[in-house]
Amino acid sequence: MAPWLGPQGGSESPGAGESRGGRYCRTMARASLETAPSLASKAGWPTGQVQRASGQRSGRTEGRRGTKHGPGPEPEEEEGGPAGLWAPWSPDLVVEVAHPQIIHDFGAQILSHADLLVGSPSALAHRDTEQRLLEASRRSGRSVFVARGALWGAEDIARLDAAGGLQSLRVTMATHPSGFRLEGSLGQGPRQGPPRAVLYEGPVRGLCPLAPRNSNTMAAAALAARSLGFDGVVGVLVSDLSLVDRHVIDVELSGPPGPSGQSFCLRTRRENPAEPGAVTGSATLTAFWSSLLACGSPHPSEAGLRLC
Repeated sequence: MAPWLGPQGGSESPGAGESRGGRYCRTMARASLETAPSLASKAGWPTGQVQRASGQRSGRTEGRRGTKHGPGPEPEEEEGGPAGLWAPWSPDLVVEVAHPQIIHDFGAQILSHADLLVGSPSALAHRDTEQRLLEASRRSGRSVFVARGALWGAEDIARLDAAGGLQSLRVTMATHPSGFRLEGSLGQGPRQGPPRAVLYEGPVRGLCPLAPRNSNTMAAAALAARSLGFDGVVGVLVSDLSLVDRHVIDVELSGPPGPSGQSFCLRTRRENPAEPGAVTGSATLTAFWSSLLACGSPHPSEAGLRLC
């Protein structure tokens, strides 16, 4: 059983009159419709029901513009707006796989209708967004699942932390610069640099707004290590010209010194094959599918965030 954690897109431009939220909603819907049948097929599930459900509704859905990395105003309560999405459906689970802006803008609203699987954990680095999700979960009794993605050993990190045995946690993600989707000050940097360069080293909370699509593994680690959180877990983003076809994630953790003065320590390395320029490695798809299946397993209805 995954641990319960208590309180604590593309580059296309929007068209005329279209908001950022509307563009990401449409991107999320398109990605879901295109991939759901193939994912079901990979898992050996019949695709007929997935395809029929995917085709029940079409058309563009627009939302209001939010801040770049924070929640915007409440969405419009009208047919064709975000609230109108629910009219033909009674979903058990809504899966976000588009961009953290979806969670910022619509996560709390989704929880009034269904459980939510957050595929962009970097959204939870925004304190207001995390708080709104927790409050909505308590009000509705719905669950907030958070996909671990490429994080190896999430349960072990959570258990060690719960036992008081975690003092430091550092997650390094390295890949070719073409695999980054950077924003803010990082996005303004030069495209070509030295063969290997550290782009960021510091608290995960500071990295997530700058690399929302490249920091999800680090965000999942911050959620697993509750005592450290987004401010205590260190994230390191590395550009490496030699890593054309893979993403490399190193996790380093240590505990407090024992009576002998020695400390428990652990280092893991995950090398995930990836297409050149891809944001996500090939093995992460399987990990995400396992997270999705975990959402459907029997579990108590509890408020809070559940890493799965």
